[in-house]
Amino acid sequence: MGDETTIAAVFEPLVRAALGSASSVRFEFWDGSAIEPDGACTGTMRVRSKDALSHMVWAPGELGLARAFVSGTVDLDGDIFTILRSLQSTASDDARLGLGAAWKAIEAARELGALTHRQPPPPEEARPRRGRLHTRGRDAAAISHHYDVGNDFYRLVLGPSMTYSCARFVGPDDDGHDGADGTVTLADAQAAKHDLICRKLGLAERPGMRLLDVGCGWGSMAMHAAAVYDARVVGVTISGAQAELARRRIDEAGLSAKVEIRLSDYRELGGEEFDAVSSIGMFEHVGNKRAAEYFDTLRALLPPGGRLLNHAISSPGGSTMTGRSFIGRYVFPDGELIDVGEVVLAMQRAGFEVRDVEALREHYALTLRRWVANLEGDWDRAVALSSAGRARIWRLYMAASALGFEDGGLGIHQVLGVVPDAQGWVGMPGTRRAWG
Repeated sequence: MGDETTIAAVFEPLVRAALGSASSVRFEFWDGSAIEPDGACTGTMRVRSKDALSHMVWAPGELGLARAFVSGTVDLDGDIFTILRSLQSTASDDARLGLGAAWKAIEAARELGALTHRQPPPPEEARPRRGRLHTRGRDAAAISHHYDVGNDFYRLVLGPSMTYSCARFVGPDDDGHDGADGTVTLADAQAAKHDLICRKLGLAERPGMRLLDVGCGWGSMAMHAAAVYDARVVGVTISGAQAELARRRIDEAGLSAKVEIRLSDYRELGGEEFDAVSSIGMFEHVGNKRAAEYFDTLRALLPPGGRLLNHAISSPGGSTMTGRSFIGRYVFPDGELIDVGEVVLAMQRAGFEVRDVEALREHYALTLRRWVANLEGDWDRAVALSSAGRARIWRLYMAASALGFEDGGLGIHQVLGVVPDAQGWVGMPGTRRAWG
């Protein structure tokens, strides 16, 4: 590469081929050169060193770009939602980079010394165990990677409710979303979600019911059910950090006599009976091949009239978070999103009668935007509580997920099932009116 040739000039053909001329993102390189957008600039992608090229050349595609971003050799300056939306809308599935542009980029990377040394992956990268998916040991390792990153870090991101699932933003007239004015707090929206689930499960109809909360997190659902509806709750999680804090929160709330938190896999439940089961934000870790076992296990814990509420992210046609993807390697190792139609079918095959399906995807987009605001608003402390890489991961994955829920690429559904008796009795209300 000649002394007068800038890095931007070398890579501009590749960027233009990938994104076209409509991109509003500015690309700046470590030599100070930049590729300017043709129109108004909505944000800047900074390539801070040749190490970014090393990541992308040695691991082509999404994984290499993810490693560059997590390591900090690539960064995004500006409103992350606007930048990601611009990159998403201008990137074309049928973009033709051309062999000439691609080889020129590789040759430039070689001349810059980016190919002589392979950069190690960032330490935040998950390395799943070998062997079959969704064994108990492998699931425990995957859960630990995501959830055992520091309770204080999660408190900063999630807020005082410590609830890591889709909230439900309901205004005074019970007419849906709070919109952009933020009149409904995140804590209120999480309480509204928990209350809706309690009412769907019938806890308001008979105080003192026995509830199993599968994947109980930091105990927020269990605490709400016990405090508001006098439920006797068993919560199970395979995250040690979650179990420790959940027990402390329950004790501080004076609910220890009503709520028990177990460090246990759902497959270890047996020989017990519950009146209702809630599963909130846990089914994404089960996997398609284990779905039948999962629902069979929960069905065996319920008598006739017992209800199950499965609250989970879904994807049209289903999707697996592979080890070559950003989400699969840094966020949810071994995670799988199952089409809601398959969820309904699996529940029915297990013996449940599905009585209600409710979509909440716009609510999750709002939830994620609140979480990103919490993270960005206290960034230095978030980094101190975890690591710069971890904070960057959470910012990118939550912002990208919010956009996925907004455009319909991701969905989230509450599926309510009930166990009928031999004569078909289920004890369900005739309409949704009882749920509010």
